Amino acid sequence: MEPISGLISAPYTPFKPDGSVHLERIDDLVEHTAATGLAGVFPCGTTGEFPSLTLSERRQVSERWTQGVAGRFRVIVHVGGTCLGDSKELAAHAAGIHADGIAMMAPYFFRPATVEELVDYCEQVAAAAPDVPFYYYHIPVMSGVTLPMRDFLELASGRIPSLAGIKFTHPDPMDIRRCLAFEDGRYDVLFGMDEALLAALALGCRAAVGTTYGFAAPLSQGIIAAFDRGDMDEANRLQLLSAEMVAVYRKYNGAHPAMKTMMKICGLDCGPVRAPLRPLSEAEEDTFRREIEATGGLQFCPGSEMAG
Repeated sequence: MEPISGLISAPYTPFKPDGSVHLERIDDLVEHTAATGLAGVFPCGTTGEFPSLTLSERRQVSERWTQGVAGRFRVIVHVGGTCLGDSKELAAHAAGIHADGIAMMAPYFFRPATVEELVDYCEQVAAAAPDVPFYYYHIPVMSGVTLPMRDFLELASGRIPSLAGIKFTHPDPMDIRRCLAFEDGRYDVLFGMDEALLAALALGCRAAVGTTYGFAAPLSQGIIAAFDRGDMDEANRLQLLSAEMVAVYRKYNGAHPAMKTMMKICGLDCGPVRAPLRPLSEAEEDTFRREIEATGGLQFCPGSEMAG
């Protein structure tokens, strides 16, 4: 597979008011993704509330994303969890629906304690879909696994033939740079922190995965364009705006409920979050709308009333 360049959306799993999965809404998200020029999607990840989905729901969601794409962007399905057998089953399923890649975070209850243990676990999952590019999803804040990724690449490169790279959601610039330099940049490093995209570009990352790209892609595409033409003042201005918006999201129950409200504001209503997360109350939603409007960032959100 060719190296990935550009932005990949981490989409929300749409739910109906009764809490069931709203598969038809994914069709709308597919078209929105194509229209905004994104490089791909990363369904059933943290943003997609994967621990709150059944295996059947995860299969249905990933299937729906691969339908109708017609090569317009890539679909990298997250198959991680706490059960090795489940992850292998989901990996094989992703291969069967012709996903463009699979990814997995480390098991986050009983955790691998060494790089050797982590690679052994990933090797077994990747082997269930040997012809599908495999990405390790490094997100210590959620998984609790803080092992150095350069060491992971050094060991996994000889044991996982389908290894394509790392989804790197962790603020460790030294490890990121060392991963990018490994074997002359052989592996993708997909940066996973929207509010620090500019820093990742400076380190050499050429692709990123993030939640905000699903509703505010023009903002981060503007950061990339400004960086590429050497306009660091504009790149920094836009990155600060992104950070201010993320700071607002995080004030509300860990960001997920607020960002689902953002989807509604942008005409892409994905319904409520699923328990144990709690949706915003009407009062919280009103306050959130005022605060997010005050940032000025809605001009970069297609579908919102203030979009430019």
